[in-house]
Amino acid sequence: MDCRVVVEAAVPVYDVETPEEAVRIAVSKTGASLNPDLNYVEIEAGTRTSPSGEALPAAFVAADEALVALELQMDVFNVDRETHAGRIARTEIGERLTDVALTVLSVEPIPSEDT
Repeated sequence: MDCRVVVEAAVPVYDVETPEEAVRIAVSKTGASLNPDLNYVEIEAGTRTSPSGEALPAAFVAADEALVALELQMDVFNVDRETHAGRIARTEIGERLTDVALTVLSVEPIPSEDT
């Protein structure tokens, strides 16, 4: 079975003034850490909501430092279970992003072309 896994990463960024700047720097920093080994991982700004359901920016900035929510998507091939695919993705990404909190958000089987 092949699966598409989305992992959320909490990336710290320093010396920033706006959430937009923090997201740009976090994406660049994450891409540099993952390349060239994991250049197939797609990096996007994460989505956050308040408890009342209001949309929030992907970055929280305080005192010129930010914590940015990013979603990292990768395909994992030849696994037995979806939980195994999530563990593989989290391990592969986590080995390259040290000191970054990671959580598996979703694991979806990729439909095979034979069916």
